Amino acid sequence: MNTPVVSPVIAYLAPEIPALSATFVYEEMLGLERRGISVVPISVHRPKHPAHGQEDLAARTNYLYEGSKVKHVLSGIARLPFFGGALKAIGWLLSDILECNPWRPGTWKLAYQFLVAVRLACILKERKCRHLHVHFAHVPTQIAMYASAMSGVPFTLMAHANDIFERGLLLKRKAERAARMLTISEHNRTYLERIGAAPDKLAVVRCGVSFDMPPVFPSFERREMYRIGTLGRLVEKKGMDVLIRAVAELKGRPYQIELSIAGDGPLRGELESLAADLGLGDAIRFEGNMPHHRVQEWMRGLGAFVLACKQDVNRDMDGIPVVLMEAMSQCVPVVSTRLSGIPELVMHESTGLLANPGDFKGLAGQIDRLLDSPELRRTLARRAQDHVREEFGQDVNLARLLLHFGILRHEPTDMPPTCHLLGG
Repeated sequence: MNTPVVSPVIAYLAPEIPALSATFVYEEMLGLERRGISVVPISVHRPKHPAHGQEDLAARTNYLYEGSKVKHVLSGIARLPFFGGALKAIGWLLSDILECNPWRPGTWKLAYQFLVAVRLACILKERKCRHLHVHFAHVPTQIAMYASAMSGVPFTLMAHANDIFERGLLLKRKAERAARMLTISEHNRTYLERIGAAPDKLAVVRCGVSFDMPPVFPSFERREMYRIGTLGRLVEKKGMDVLIRAVAELKGRPYQIELSIAGDGPLRGELESLAADLGLGDAIRFEGNMPHHRVQEWMRGLGAFVLACKQDVNRDMDGIPVVLMEAMSQCVPVVSTRLSGIPELVMHESTGLLANPGDFKGLAGQIDRLLDSPELRRTLARRAQDHVREEFGQDVNLARLLLHFGILRHEPTDMPPTCHLLGG
């Protein structure tokens, strides 16, 4: 007979908690807490753009970089000898510095992260954490792996996109040291295996969507005016310029389009100028940053959701944007691009439509196909909702996480609010 354990304690570490741009991190944490798991939130930085309505979470989050660097260094040096794994951690640090080239100035940031890791190790021991889970494979994982060696608390990490493709430092070593290296897509898993990460250390866990499904399946009648939407930070990799040009291509169709752009960022001025130059001033609304609690209602008012992701000049790109999952969960038909892991979610002509990144004419063609066919929109929306529920839903992915944390005994198909947990 399985014996439930009361409130196993899991530490969560991410670059910024609770951040407006990474709602999936705190939604995942809160989802675990609703299922009886005690979560200790730890953040490298205090977020520059905090999520609205998460003040309680911010108040109980530990911020590792807060305070003076001198204090972190001196405290780390003073406390390090009290950890049984100190020598192991020092060995890892020296090995990493040699691998990353000690003559490169940036390499020595590892030494500072090592000393900050002492603070993290203290939190893990003081809070009696059974496991440490880390979102993003760059700086947070560098801190986490040294803290794990010091404290003896095992860790898992979740690799996303920028953190492996653009800032992928010591990835093979991180996979070796982690209990498991998780990632959001088969595309990422294949890449990590190709660069030398051991296949038995790798697994795919999705960033599960937490929105409630709409109570009624929407109608998809033909209209004279369609409101389409996109949401994301206004940066190059989101392809907002491509989408604006695509909307301009659709002038003269039997229907009109209003494009609602939710989000803000450094390219807003350029994008507003582009819209004006293309004569779209009245057809495009820049909504600015949108609180997460408003996104669901906004999505339900859309005829389609479009995300024109592309690779930027630094080769940064999205993995599988959670906002696409959220739109699909709301029965909003979607159009996106053939990039990274997106086709695992938006399967062309099955759960959505895809264009090639950067191809605004091709994107316009797919948007036109979607808006011109009520039957296509209805079919794609229904299949998309089923796909999100079965593969990208929060329950099933929280269950996968707990399995990799060593908290569940076996992998269920989903996870009800009460689940049998491993003791000890």
